[in-house]
Amino acid sequence: MTTETEEPVLRVTGLDVHYGRRRGRRHALRGVSLDVAPGETVGLIGETGSGKSTLARAVLGLVPASAGAITVAGEDVSAYGERQWRALRRRGVVQYVFQDPLRSLDPDLTIEDSLTEPLLVRGVARGEAAGRVRAFLPRVRLAEDLLGRLPGELSGGQRQRVAVARALVTEPRLVILDEPVSALDSANRVQVLEILKELRDTGVSLVFISHDLGSVAGVADRIAVLYRGELVEDGTARDVVTRPQHPYTRLLVGSAPTLRGAPADRAEREALRALLPA
Repeated sequence: MTTETEEPVLRVTGLDVHYGRRRGRRHALRGVSLDVAPGETVGLIGETGSGKSTLARAVLGLVPASAGAITVAGEDVSAYGERQWRALRRRGVVQYVFQDPLRSLDPDLTIEDSLTEPLLVRGVARGEAAGRVRAFLPRVRLAEDLLGRLPGELSGGQRQRVAVARALVTEPRLVILDEPVSALDSANRVQVLEILKELRDTGVSLVFISHDLGSVAGVADRIAVLYRGELVEDGTARDVVTRPQHPYTRLLVGSAPTLRGAPADRAEREALRALLPA
């Protein structure tokens, strides 16, 4: 776990992002500040349109900031141009896991090629890259016999675990996961959440974006809540779940079946309860 003397892997300060021209300008983010410490998992929660994906895209340099600053692994990336962003991405400092792995994985590449490609881009020799991929597979509960298959030949849960492995095999400092379990069935959702919780021990920082507080609560060290482009709550996972301060957070907690104990899927509810921090 991090100490107070360690610099954040991600620091967002007073971030504004707006779309449109002056007359029709719409704020997607307004004055958002957020730190993510080394080895910390932060859950970023909010409804559709709250600004979650916009924040992720700003951190990745895919949308410009209107105001504020963004620092990634000690680098002020606020004014980076495309060449600087490309160099940062090639170094594998920050990685991104998409909601739909079938669309993010190249359908014509085998799983082995998809997993070795980011290592090859970083200059790792092919033999070493193949070895690192095979050594990483048990951490995401994938068997070696899947390496020769194409993404379309895998289940949704397997594809998402491949996407997680591809992001983490380069040993990045920061990984942003955008709704990584929303498209999965109950059993695969719980399995991916368990893997993410285990990955907290590797030292990588995770930002877990979701609209579902119940999925995030057992994985995150901290939870940050976005509402209409503003950060309205930020605290430990247990404090946010058990003592929510903002009305919107209280609404999220009250409407999360796995948190309030509704009988909707007993097996999933019990599995998620077991993931809650002690």
